[in-house]
Amino acid sequence: MHYEEFRREYTAGGLTREMLGSCPLRQFEGWLEQAVRAGLGDPTAMVLATVDEAGEPWQRIVLLKGLSHGGFVFYTNYSSNKALAMAANPAVSLHFPWNELDRQVIIGGRVEKMTVAESAAYFVTRPRESQIAAWASRQSRPVSARALLLKQVSVLKERFGNGEIPLPDFWGGFRVIPQRIEFWQGGEHRLHDRFLYRRQSDDSWHIEQLQP
Repeated sequence: MHYEEFRREYTAGGLTREMLGSCPLRQFEGWLEQAVRAGLGDPTAMVLATVDEAGEPWQRIVLLKGLSHGGFVFYTNYSSNKALAMAANPAVSLHFPWNELDRQVIIGGRVEKMTVAESAAYFVTRPRESQIAAWASRQSRPVSARALLLKQVSVLKERFGNGEIPLPDFWGGFRVIPQRIEFWQGGEHRLHDRFLYRRQSDDSWHIEQLQP
């Protein structure tokens, strides 16, 4: 295959300074709503990039579960590779690749752990099977066979029966507080439109246009 031959023009529309609001979170909510209305698969899927204590970067897809207290929220096992990396280095990046709309949103900031009350409030809204999966999985740890994981699921189903499944003490939420947010709109002939919001010391946002 000749990968250099794969190219297309970006024609979904331009982006100007006049089209942007003063708050990047409100701008993001508008773009996300448009992504949902456009019928994109997994519009809340975002790439989370971390750097661990050894200085090694890694990426994975997680799902955005809300915007609260000025940050982007997701949930995971506290012993997972991502959680351990964030404990060592709270500087992270998020990336929303809305390719069908010729759009990207890139976020840089610092992550903070959410309260137990916040995590519990979300946990009770999860499907029961997902609640059990959170208990069953020692996320990111090796497993010799999938059958062992499924056996653990069966054990937990019997343990909890039809009763309420409590929040695991090793599972909960994280919130990424943004310092930079870039909105990228593809343009014809690779002349893309890029606008970067930077948080100022007074928590206002400075907007600048970047060359493609």
